Amino acid sequence: MRPDIVMILTDDHAAHAIGAYGSVVNTTPRIDEIARLGWRFEHCFATNALCSPSRASILTGTYSHVNGVTTLVTPIDASQPTFVRQLKEAGYRTAMIGKWHMGDGPGHDPEHFDYWDVFIEQGEYHNPRLLSRDGLRTVEGYATDIVTDLALDWMSTVDGPVCVLIYHKAPHRPWEPPGEVAAGQVAVPATFFDDYATRSSSARRAAMRIAEHLSREDLKTDPPPGLSYEDEALWKYQRFMADYLACVASVDANVGRVVDWLRERGRFADTLLMYASDQGFFLGEHGWFDKRFMYEESLRMPLVLSYPRRLAAGGVFGDIVTNVDWAQTILDAAGVGHHPRMQGRSFWPDLLGTPAAPPASGMYYRYWEHDDVFHKAPAHYGYRTATHKLIYFYNDGLGLPGTGAFTYPPEWELYDLVADPSETNNVYRDPAYRAVREELTAAMWREQARLGDAPHPSQPRPAGV
Repeated sequence: MRPDIVMILTDDHAAHAIGAYGSVVNTTPRIDEIARLGWRFEHCFATNALCSPSRASILTGTYSHVNGVTTLVTPIDASQPTFVRQLKEAGYRTAMIGKWHMGDGPGHDPEHFDYWDVFIEQGEYHNPRLLSRDGLRTVEGYATDIVTDLALDWMSTVDGPVCVLIYHKAPHRPWEPPGEVAAGQVAVPATFFDDYATRSSSARRAAMRIAEHLSREDLKTDPPPGLSYEDEALWKYQRFMADYLACVASVDANVGRVVDWLRERGRFADTLLMYASDQGFFLGEHGWFDKRFMYEESLRMPLVLSYPRRLAAGGVFGDIVTNVDWAQTILDAAGVGHHPRMQGRSFWPDLLGTPAAPPASGMYYRYWEHDDVFHKAPAHYGYRTATHKLIYFYNDGLGLPGTGAFTYPPEWELYDLVADPSETNNVYRDPAYRAVREELTAAMWREQARLGDAPHPSQPRPAGV
């Protein structure tokens, strides 16, 4: 029997705001339930921590330079091979509901779906506009509830096997929960007042500081008068977190609605149910909000999944996986062949206890949307292993849509993730790390060659490669 496949994807939900990942700021009992009844992935990473590119990699099983979605304003060619197309050709009924965010119009609207009903661009939290084959309409209500309603309504009308993508807007900026919330007192990250002492100037240019770059639209009100810079920053953090966590709570409740619906119909055990976010998010770490960087809070994606008929409960997957790996993994779970263009490594055999290939020794990351108008984040790529992370800020938009006009001198960073998990000490120039630096530089160059992604012209070829 082939499983139903239900993927619930949120936008900007940090792993450290999920109970199953040890959150100290909130609880998420229904998301945690999936982890408890299935698997939690400790080291799942985005290959480009930005909404549209991550969604394209999930769908196609390819990196940004292959699927063409490098920035927020490079729309997808929706005709390209996807895991959904493979499933549909194998007899699955397919649906896409919610946040598509990879362009709209001919060639960019969802393809290979029997049913699709999606937000325009980012979408609205309240009374959202939805686009389908029948045109554009406004639906009254709260977006997170509406997306779940539409998904469950469609599933009620079709026979299996089905593949349903339930893609929420929440908890994306500007963090509008379903009702009013009051700011509380949640834990402040230890790095909130990071002084970036060892960081490159590339990282320092980013405009994503809670103290300085949250807008009145984000905060919904003005800070109390008379606060010091530090106290105002802490006030803004609590205000932001109250709304963010309320949006997460609504998501968690709607995850529970899906789980309960599947259970009530006797379908839960035979469903590959996935909960994830399209990337991580800074929740005050280093004083930041948003994502984009290869630093851990942004890079790390939460991923929990269950399929009780085939997978044991309570599993923890500790090896490195990326969003590029999901497409082939889903196809393996369904017993459907991969498309040869896909670049990932299926981890389905690992979940069954019969690995088909050695675990990944590292992962490659590339952020393309250099010096964008809102956050000024620098273009960079890098390589992460279980113990270290190398980052090269090449600082060039390459003329891509959505990038800024200025370029800056290239810079390197290196972090020891064992000794410095908070990534506050850049050791790239530390002589004690020379061997590690050379090893990672060569490994990254080889991985770029394997994936077909050309290094930036400013990067010299590593010795011995």
